[in-house]
Amino acid sequence: MKIALAQLDYHIGNFEGNLEKMLAAVEQARALGADLMCFGELSVCGYPPRDFLEFDDFIRRCQASVEALQQVSHGIGIVVGAPSRNPEVEGKDLHNSAWFLHDGQVLGVQHKTLLPTYDIFDENRYFEPATEFHVIPFRGKKIALSVCEDIWNVGNENPLYTICPLDEMMGEQPDFILNISASPFDYTHAALRIHTVRANVERYKIPMFYTNNVGAQTDIIFDGGSIVMSPDGQVFDEMPYFEECVRVYDLAEVQRGGRSAEQPKEKIKLIHDALVVGIRDYFRKLGFKKAILGLSGGIDSAVTAVLAAGALGRENVRVLLLPSQYSSGHSVDDARDLAEKLGIQYDIVPIRPIFESFEGALKPFFEGLPFNVTEENIQARIRGTLLMALSNKFGHILLNTTNKSEMAVGYGTLYGDLCGGLSVLGDVYKTEVYELAAYLNTLPLGINQSTGVIPRNSIEKPPSAELRPGQKDTDSLPPYEILDPLLFQYIEHRQGPRELVAMGFDEALVARVLRMVNMNEFKREQAAPVLRVSSKGFGMGRRMPIVGKYLG
Repeated sequence: MKIALAQLDYHIGNFEGNLEKMLAAVEQARALGADLMCFGELSVCGYPPRDFLEFDDFIRRCQASVEALQQVSHGIGIVVGAPSRNPEVEGKDLHNSAWFLHDGQVLGVQHKTLLPTYDIFDENRYFEPATEFHVIPFRGKKIALSVCEDIWNVGNENPLYTICPLDEMMGEQPDFILNISASPFDYTHAALRIHTVRANVERYKIPMFYTNNVGAQTDIIFDGGSIVMSPDGQVFDEMPYFEECVRVYDLAEVQRGGRSAEQPKEKIKLIHDALVVGIRDYFRKLGFKKAILGLSGGIDSAVTAVLAAGALGRENVRVLLLPSQYSSGHSVDDARDLAEKLGIQYDIVPIRPIFESFEGALKPFFEGLPFNVTEENIQARIRGTLLMALSNKFGHILLNTTNKSEMAVGYGTLYGDLCGGLSVLGDVYKTEVYELAAYLNTLPLGINQSTGVIPRNSIEKPPSAELRPGQKDTDSLPPYEILDPLLFQYIEHRQGPRELVAMGFDEALVARVLRMVNMNEFKREQAAPVLRVSSKGFGMGRRMPIVGKYLG
């Protein structure tokens, strides 16, 4: 038997586009002699469809796509992910299902059992879990068909769940496992995914074919990396990251094993590739082409500009240099240097005259009061207004350049530097931004395809918002090499103040930083969607009360 895996970039609710991709993949697999073609979880509609699932018409159109695939299944089996209606009155109205189609018929439907309801997942809101488990016979083989999370409770070891779906199927002695997934990216997940697939293969002693989606759905990014694993626990093949791909495998060869083809998993390269895909798909799926951002001469905006140029093409990226009277001369020079090396359009709009007009208008109210964060925020909001004006006038999407460290502690101005339609670096800590810049400077970029496109000064100078004379980030924040590890333990690992102090962090620093994080939840609630690249990004995966007092 020859089995084809398709990892495709689906578009939520774009039934015609998704079906067109799948039909083309079926014909490609058929031409390669495949007996069975496998698509990803909820592939007919895209994952996660969220409350679209509450529309009857949406479910009808999902079913119509399944029926269209059913019509082209003559001579080839097709496994496709789609919602299905629950015929029982009790329980949720839908199942999250894997449909097995062949010769114009439905050979079987296996519903998803383990419905993740944590981090970005909310499947219990929509779906009823499976209660029946049967293998599907096909061309002399018996297939244990499963959906995504159903392989993540090997031998009932996951405390989130009370059943192991594959254990339930093993009594029927399947020949191999087929798992269709929509497994979101974070920079640790590819290695964890292989570990989980291997644990299943070692438990059941049969091969596994695992297909994953690819591409971005707003903030959630899928990396592909579909896996074929032999009974010996070796990765027979791992498909490319962040690329659409169709490959065909001979079951007998996979069963024999003796081959290892695992991909390298370098953290910063993975983050880079994920962010590029995230930007590209956000624009493509919304029907936009052009981006705009403020280029300050600092490292965050420099990295964002380079990523945007890589994702959209330099002809589709425009930047504004918005110096104030507090901006250093080298900041403007560094920003101009980067823009010219990249070959992107840039304009310089000094904000001092606008700021002075604000000062004049507010003088009757502020007379005798010292310059403080109010005047700093006015400058940030002037910049945000100018950027949004060009965004509106020319149909550009404004990219936000705030990093995760700043976003965590509220080091940003609402309606100012937090403006934007998409947050590119909001899940990348400042110290990781430096690593990302170093990686970008090894790549051939810009109009001359040269390396080192980000100016050295942007990387080496002390970070500063440049909103008052001599300002540095360390005036308001701990050094990032201290702040970031503390934030990582609090945000990603959910360590409380006692645990953080026990790790060696200064008690007063812990209290100060945690207070800043919790007090600024209201800013994050209003911020642009953040491209998720870590295991705990801001947004859907981290839901905190705005007025909570815990640790405050």
